[in-house]
Amino acid sequence: MRQWLGAGTVGIALLVSGCSSSADDSEYGAPAGPAGAARDDGSKSSAPSSDSSPVPSSPGASSEAPSVSATPETSSPATGNGPPGQPAAAGVLTAGAWDDNRNFARFLGYRSGLAALDLPGLLPITEDELDVAHQLWLAPKTAKQALDISLIIDTTGSMGDEIAYLQAEFLTVSKTIAMNHPEAEQRWSLVLYKDLEDSYVTQLFDFTANTKDFSARLAAVSAGGGGDLPESPDRGFAVAQQLAWSSESSAAKLAFWLADAPHHDDQAEAMAGGIRGMSKLGVHVYPVASSGTSELTEVSMRTAAALTGGRYLFLTNDSGVGNDHKEPTIPCYFVTKLDIAIERMVDIELSGVYREPDASEVLRTGGDPKDGACQLDSGESVLVF
Repeated sequence: MRQWLGAGTVGIALLVSGCSSSADDSEYGAPAGPAGAARDDGSKSSAPSSDSSPVPSSPGASSEAPSVSATPETSSPATGNGPPGQPAAAGVLTAGAWDDNRNFARFLGYRSGLAALDLPGLLPITEDELDVAHQLWLAPKTAKQALDISLIIDTTGSMGDEIAYLQAEFLTVSKTIAMNHPEAEQRWSLVLYKDLEDSYVTQLFDFTANTKDFSARLAAVSAGGGGDLPESPDRGFAVAQQLAWSSESSAAKLAFWLADAPHHDDQAEAMAGGIRGMSKLGVHVYPVASSGTSELTEVSMRTAAALTGGRYLFLTNDSGVGNDHKEPTIPCYFVTKLDIAIERMVDIELSGVYREPDASEVLRTGGDPKDGACQLDSGESVLVF
């Protein structure tokens, strides 16, 4: 059972990616104007700085190969899925979660199956690299006393619903974290990304402990642009490494990566490098797969989570929000509200205790999990949390 509390202080870094629509004139994107300033695509700018300038400081698997699909993004309004003009409401989006480090042999089989299909753009991260991370992340964890959260977001047109609901849910999530862990100092940062020919490639806000300021910056984010499937998450991950991450071992460092599209095939090495960079910083990546996710997006997100010690989150159709959501290539999972899933991931990171959701929080299950595991027809047992 969750309780609610007044505002606390939280630190998050958010990266956003989206489809491209207009030319860019710098390595990572032209500098943006003030928050809310008009962009050349008619929408509003979501951040006042781009990754071409210094980062500002803020105060205080199955072995069977799955089918491969690639569907270009479509544009969605940023007001959610309700009546026209109706703002998004908190506690609506639904999600499942999966940990490939707890089902490691299955994960390797899933990746091998895709490699056998010669899936273009597959990340060049080796099984040896994943095995080293696997051994590390399964070691016993200790409690943390501080929290840095990085939100990584694709801001192209198809991400409108997800962004709107994230904006609506942020304060609830931050207040709940403050209530559950009042001793933990929280900082938030934001990173947004689109693609090379869009109005910007990346924009970012460094860590702040002021949740009202962060909420205002998040509220200014809008979805726009797009047209093709791949985006530039590799640029977003490169910029995320410039943030002022805590160097203290007592700090939990997380990046929630909200996106529905993969990197460009020819940027697979750069994407792998960005994920490795986050791992070296001790940042645990928690992807949140949105509607229209392709097989390359899923395997890339799951690889990022496995290498960095995070978990794969995926939005589901239970909320009725947005376009159809891809059924993940996993056999068993719980579905809860997205805000509850995020709060649980943060609680696991801060407490050092890995737990499944409370029974009262489970909306439905995929497969038939019992006592945290599923017994498959093959006789294999998989861990569901």
